[in-house]
Amino acid sequence: MLKQRLQQKLLQKLSPQQIQMIKLLEVPTLQIEERIKKELEENPALEEGAEEDEMAPGTEEEDQFEGDDKDQEEFTIDDYIEEDDIPEYRLQAKNTSKDDERRNEIPFSVGFSFHEHLESQLGLRDLTEKQKILGEYIIGNIDEDGYLRREIANIVDDLAFLQNIETTEEELEEVLKIIQDLEPSGVGARTLQECLLLQIAKRDKAHPSAQLAHTILESYFEEFSKRHYDKIVARLNISENELKAVIEEVLKLNPKPGGVYSDPFSKSSQPIIPDFILELSEDGFDLHLNSRNQPELRLSSAYNEMLQSYSRDKSQKKEMKDAVQFVKQKIDSARWFIDAIKQRQNTLLLTMNAILEYQKEYFVDGDETRLRPMILKDVAEMTGFDISTVSRVANSKFIQTHFGIFPLKFFFSEGLQTDTGEEVSTREIKRILQDCIDNEEKRRPLTDERLTEILQEKGYQIARRTVAKYREQLNIPVARLRKEI
Repeated sequence: MLKQRLQQKLLQKLSPQQIQMIKLLEVPTLQIEERIKKELEENPALEEGAEEDEMAPGTEEEDQFEGDDKDQEEFTIDDYIEEDDIPEYRLQAKNTSKDDERRNEIPFSVGFSFHEHLESQLGLRDLTEKQKILGEYIIGNIDEDGYLRREIANIVDDLAFLQNIETTEEELEEVLKIIQDLEPSGVGARTLQECLLLQIAKRDKAHPSAQLAHTILESYFEEFSKRHYDKIVARLNISENELKAVIEEVLKLNPKPGGVYSDPFSKSSQPIIPDFILELSEDGFDLHLNSRNQPELRLSSAYNEMLQSYSRDKSQKKEMKDAVQFVKQKIDSARWFIDAIKQRQNTLLLTMNAILEYQKEYFVDGDETRLRPMILKDVAEMTGFDISTVSRVANSKFIQTHFGIFPLKFFFSEGLQTDTGEEVSTREIKRILQDCIDNEEKRRPLTDERLTEILQEKGYQIARRTVAKYREQLNIPVARLRKEI
């Protein structure tokens, strides 16, 4: 039986303008310039440059964005366009501008990509036409680290369905062996073990360490990777010095052979452009946004004049109404974008100033022991912003100080109490952990239990599972994997 009933729900719907404001807040300096450039290209009512001192005849100063409030009602976006008429803005991960002096840019030379490098070597081999096609397809499936992650059987199916090429696993294996003989050594491997074996096979086979390393990697890879050295020594009846020589030999190998041919335009190779510049002087701190983050934008005087001209015309023709609608929409969209950029800058500065005030002692000389425990909520309470707003500001943003460039996330950490009740940053705990492990006896590395005892002896009330969590966050393996001969 069907029943009808009324139910009230409180829902918050973000307008397109609010959504765009949120997106602008997340964009770092490295991308904001292209975002502005795109808006300048799409909206003829928006111009780049400072406000003009002399207004064109017939244009009142109050018509400009930073002028008086008179007559502003005539140009409000609410009166002339619906929310859905706002242009759909796009974000681009690029950082170029025609007016940039480009003094501080890092130039990148354009050369062969990793896959082009492999294909060029493959072209020098004596191959049949089919082998060449198979080889290029295999190379296309090799990832940036240099590994072939796709199963040979699946590649056989791909070639049959997508390329209409009939082949066999044996035929592909034969071509793969040719690719695995290319440079960099180890490329085309399916596993780490195969990658290391390919590399060790190309080393001087007359060298005893290389021969022994090949044997260990081939027959005792699991024991070697887990550092069960005592088992290897016993089973192969070798000395610890011989095993040390093998370890040194393996450490010379590259577990990610494709890494040496990283894409020059990948994110990892892009220079870090700080969003904030912090300078320390005798008078205190001087914080400002990177100049790239402070674009000067203005409304087009030509469009303002056009709108006033249309407004004086009392004609009711449809063409005139359409023209007025178009011009008003462009001007109001430009006005909103200028306001959004300024609001973004203001939000960034207020948030960073709060972080600076909270961590003032740290910013004097960069001493990590002076970092106070700080979470997003602390900054949100200081600024009056939502925690989500603070999170968006902290995400992908960097600050340049007199002791280095740091991501804003660096300054956030939880806190712990010592046995005297003093609150300390977890970053300090991690620093002590790192120091303990750096100075440990590698033949008998410190276990998590022993690290917990050391911290407790220093007055830090901490559980073993917390120590394990911090160790993992520092990318430090367990004691068994840190053991050395």
